[in-house]
Amino acid sequence: MPPFAYSNQARDLLDVLIRAGLIVVLVLFCFEIFRPFLNLMLWSVILAVTLYPLHRRVRARLGGHDGWSATLLVLVAVVVLLVPLTLLGASLVESVEKSVGLVRSSDFRVPPPAASLAGWPLYDTWLQASTDLTGAMQRFAPQIKAALLLALGSLAGLGIGLLIFIVALIIAGIFMAYGELGNRSAVDIASRLSGPEKGPQIAQLCTATIRAVAMGVVGIAFIQMLLVGVALVIKGVPGAGLLALAVLLLGIMQLPATLITIPVIIYVFSTEGFGTVPMMFAIYVFIAGLADNVLKPLLLGRGVNVPMPVVLIGALGGMVTNGVIGLFIGPVVLAVGYQLFWQWVRDQPQPAGPDH
Repeated sequence: MPPFAYSNQARDLLDVLIRAGLIVVLVLFCFEIFRPFLNLMLWSVILAVTLYPLHRRVRARLGGHDGWSATLLVLVAVVVLLVPLTLLGASLVESVEKSVGLVRSSDFRVPPPAASLAGWPLYDTWLQASTDLTGAMQRFAPQIKAALLLALGSLAGLGIGLLIFIVALIIAGIFMAYGELGNRSAVDIASRLSGPEKGPQIAQLCTATIRAVAMGVVGIAFIQMLLVGVALVIKGVPGAGLLALAVLLLGIMQLPATLITIPVIIYVFSTEGFGTVPMMFAIYVFIAGLADNVLKPLLLGRGVNVPMPVVLIGALGGMVTNGVIGLFIGPVVLAVGYQLFWQWVRDQPQPAGPDH
């Protein structure tokens, strides 16, 4: 090969490497700038995709005005969410204050453990707490402090998560106002990545997965939390806010809410007897705890079939990496990735037939 030909090939290769390096640097800089808003934008897109069918119905009633429809939908959603969430938040703060006040009071006593529990790992600690609570608390002061800091951090995370959710809902309203343009952009991006034939299918698959998981998992858990939590607050059950939060977590992790509602019913009966009001409360709470069995076939069955372990891993992994926000975003993002992976696996090229 002539020397000048080799030189031209090396120069072309160097040009390609420099361009690729500049593109990588530009992408990394853009990601670093966008990273603080990543969770917010993900949540906004999830909300916009989930609520867009409802937006289209409202738009049809308002004469085709996208802006008015999106604004009305966001305002109604904020009002509907803030009222019960405010009640649950106030109950949560009250429960924490009562717990702290009870521990600080001189009347607080820890009952001694039964003799049959002797030999259990925590028997000695329990026995010391029943006889000398102050000494036991001083002994485990570092662990108690760490637990309190974790609880306070979780409460702060809930408040920040609620604020981010409201902001994401407003941004989702803007996305819905430009929904047609956003849909075309999504199809164009998917077509650029997967080809013009598969692009619309990939975009439709992502949309169906987001709606299925957001409505069938996160949405149902949120609705169930409101149904159970508001009843607990109205009834005055101690720790109603914490119990409602536990219902939400169990719903996202696909565990039955009866793990919370049945002990609450037992507590109400043990303290108030079997009167008319406790009986009506028990019936309502028990039915509300089983509401997911009715809502799942209606909501989750309309989308795609996502295995529950994928949802559970997404919820736990999202909560570990991004806190409360990740608890909601994790299942949706992981489900989309799961569906795209299996779509890629199934789209294998067909083997060529035998020559005739």
